[in-house]
Amino acid sequence: MEVTNQSIVAEFVLLGLSDHPTLEKTFFMLILSMYLVILLGNGVLILVTILDAHLHTPMYFFLGNLSFLDICYTTSSVPLVLDGFLTPRKTISFSGCAVQMFLSFAMGATECVLLGMMAFDRYVAICNPLRYPVIMSKAAYVPMAISSWVAGGANSLVQISLAVQLPFCGDNVINHFTCEILAVLKLACADISINVISMGVANVIFLGVPVLFIFVSYIFILTTILRIPSAEGRRKAFSTCSAHLTVVIVFYGTILFMYGKPKSKDPLGADKQDLADKLISLFYGVLTPMLNPIIYSLRNKDVKVAVRNLMGQKCLTH
Repeated sequence: MEVTNQSIVAEFVLLGLSDHPTLEKTFFMLILSMYLVILLGNGVLILVTILDAHLHTPMYFFLGNLSFLDICYTTSSVPLVLDGFLTPRKTISFSGCAVQMFLSFAMGATECVLLGMMAFDRYVAICNPLRYPVIMSKAAYVPMAISSWVAGGANSLVQISLAVQLPFCGDNVINHFTCEILAVLKLACADISINVISMGVANVIFLGVPVLFIFVSYIFILTTILRIPSAEGRRKAFSTCSAHLTVVIVFYGTILFMYGKPKSKDPLGADKQDLADKLISLFYGVLTPMLNPIIYSLRNKDVKVAVRNLMGQKCLTH
């Protein structure tokens, strides 16, 4: 059907918390504080993995990538959210929306693949410790990390390219803080079935396959740990992968909670449900990146020692 008497969308309106202006300043301070913690915590982890020679290993190389990824992921959306809290009319250009969707989608897919690579690293370290230096040589783990970024970026490029080719006309209001791809696709005045199928396939590849890979890796890891005769040996072996396992549980747990929670059937509670969905989506984008450096700092002795050494050097310098 030919579209007539409709103006092409040049920008989108982001509703955010427009219906709850009294909450905007409160959440501005809260999200800003969490964002600063993300920058500080992940920035410190990147520094120690670069400056401390004891951390020049595959596991900490992946950890440095994860920290940089978390900074990029939050920076692709949080400044836009913070600006929206302070701006009466919250708008974003079509091109700006496309760039923001590309970065968010790419970082999310990259993190899924990277967590799978980190699981393989822990599998080799615990199940094949004698061959670990050979299997996880620099010639292996650097391309593994690079391939995670390339795969995430390529997937995002395909999804966003399909999305921006759709005609957008009429309604341009997005009931979110940022340009979420599904919310944007719903505004297209064309058939989006190809986009939905493409995103479904991408979710299977970049969510399902890494989850399966991590699950299988930890079955072998736990089987190997349980075969260790001494309790102290089992404790030391498990401590080398406990931080990564915790990060995986937090990352995928929040995804399952956000997309798997039941919708409210009470029409009188629709507004409250809408507000809850917005806030859950907002905190999902900042909670995991904020917790990752805290988890690795609290559950990893090498990282704690490296941070103390870095702080001690700074104090001596001053």
